[in-house]
Amino acid sequence: MYGICHLSLIPCRKDPSDRSELVTQLLFGETFSILESAGSWTRIKAAADGYEGWIDTKQYSELGVNAFNALSASPVCYTTELVQILRNKRNDVLPLLLGSSLPGFNKGECFIGKELWTYEGQFNVSDMATERSNLIETAHLYLHSPYLWGGRSPFGIDCSGFTQMVYKLNGKRIHRDACQQAEEGSLLSFVEEAQPGDLAFFDNAEGKIIHVGIILNASRIIHASGCVRVDKFDHHGIFREETKKYSHNLRMIRTYL
Repeated sequence: MYGICHLSLIPCRKDPSDRSELVTQLLFGETFSILESAGSWTRIKAAADGYEGWIDTKQYSELGVNAFNALSASPVCYTTELVQILRNKRNDVLPLLLGSSLPGFNKGECFIGKELWTYEGQFNVSDMATERSNLIETAHLYLHSPYLWGGRSPFGIDCSGFTQMVYKLNGKRIHRDACQQAEEGSLLSFVEEAQPGDLAFFDNAEGKIIHVGIILNASRIIHASGCVRVDKFDHHGIFREETKKYSHNLRMIRTYL
């Protein structure tokens, strides 16, 4: 069985409880396979990145296998404005957040089941070429977004959710967590080799990858820490002007382009 997110944003939790840890979020139009059910909860696996979590069964629409396969095989349109709206024939309004998907989008219309929605905002297509300058422009759309563990929206986002969404909006899929992203792409040997849009990864005292950010230039990085912010960056790590200290220890840099 399969499903699709028909709300602006739904939480995915570690366990089937509203009190459980938020592990990620689904945005409108994102699809998933259904793994199991427990009471009023459903465990899902996101189609885009394979991430698993529990969602409230009331917060999604079922999707037939043919519809799921058709959406999976087709390019996806992503909204590129911080907030836009969908309207249906009853003139109901549904807010869309940056990076939402428009399933089967054609001539300003998309469908969730038999419900027709119209969209008049800006969008990108998933099969577009990924350009470094566009990555940087997209990253700045999230500037000052508050940090939220498990978040993937401008109203709350974590470090790896931020990097994943920026790449998603520019036609490239990467995994959800920083430790997973650190195994993708190509490793660079020196900071001087990095270009705008490359990802820098940071570790803790035990050597575990705990943070990721997007390199802007030779001395600046944009990342989610407290909020999405721009800080100084060098071969040691991230330097915060406010504290005059390094906040994150650089482990590696990887390029995906």
